Amino acid sequence: MALFRGRRSTPTPLDGVDVVLADLDGVVYAGPGALPHAVDSLNRAAGGRRLGYITNNAARTDAAVAAHLRELGLIVDADEVVTSPQAAMRLLATRIPAASTVLVVGGDGLVVEAEKAGFVVTRSADDGPAAVVQGFAPDVGWADLAEAAFALKVPEDEGGIPWIATNTDWTIPQARGVAPGNGTLVSAVHTAIGRLATVAGKPETPIFDEAVARFAAQHPLFIGDRLDTDILGANRAGIPSALVLTGIDRPKHVLAAAADARPAFLLADLRQLHEPYPQTSIKDGAVTVGAATVRVDGADVHILSAGNSQIDLLRAGARAIWDSGVGIFAMRVPEQLYADPFHRP
Repeated sequence: MALFRGRRSTPTPLDGVDVVLADLDGVVYAGPGALPHAVDSLNRAAGGRRLGYITNNAARTDAAVAAHLRELGLIVDADEVVTSPQAAMRLLATRIPAASTVLVVGGDGLVVEAEKAGFVVTRSADDGPAAVVQGFAPDVGWADLAEAAFALKVPEDEGGIPWIATNTDWTIPQARGVAPGNGTLVSAVHTAIGRLATVAGKPETPIFDEAVARFAAQHPLFIGDRLDTDILGANRAGIPSALVLTGIDRPKHVLAAAADARPAFLLADLRQLHEPYPQTSIKDGAVTVGAATVRVDGADVHILSAGNSQIDLLRAGARAIWDSGVGIFAMRVPEQLYADPFHRP
């Protein structure tokens, strides 16, 4: 994996990449404001390659998202934004007849895409919808969730209608902190009716497939802030990924990452897209990245050298722990290894 290159050369994460696909919440912004260094770094990355943006957030239209990004200083058009409602409509078109009535739980981003796809939007289960599509919006309330539950009371295998969720992100970064995401709202409906939704967005592959096709990507790189949706989804889609520590997941989550949710690159912030990515060397079981060296002995993790870079220490520790095959919860890990000086909302 590129996270731990063994080659003598030290390319940047962007070398050989023709399309950069970036998540938004926790990567570009948190709430309305841009995260430090994100805009300048992405504008710089646009030299010689295309940029696209992938978001699980279903509250806004692609045009609204693009307008927000332009306000932050990015150069972007609506067709360069790939949203989970778009992925949901592609999936929905395979499940119900064209021009069907669909019960929408969510905001403008979902309503506009449903209408663009030719579906009739309703907010009431009494209208006999052919499916329920659910996405995040900050004003979704109990009454909206109740209508979904009413429409979905019959299981699909007993003749009930399909239920598609744009995503199941448990949390969403905001300027004031971390807030409940669409996953909590989907879970509320699930608890009421005992059914599971089909998911269109990350970590499922339809949203990634849409992005790769739209940008004709041959060698894409995806940037995200969450292991369980961004990195897992990119890995499932066969796209190299970078985890940036400006959003949800923290160093302790990196050390505990499941085998299928490990990134190719680990970045403190987006400036490191343009910096040579350090090589990794392994000798006598000790993993060295830059000046940091970590070794795992049984259940004990030892920092042999902390070096002068916390991100290199984390990279070395992650590789050592991942290679050990031992779950981190069975290990004794020095607090210094998962220290968190990195910016987060």
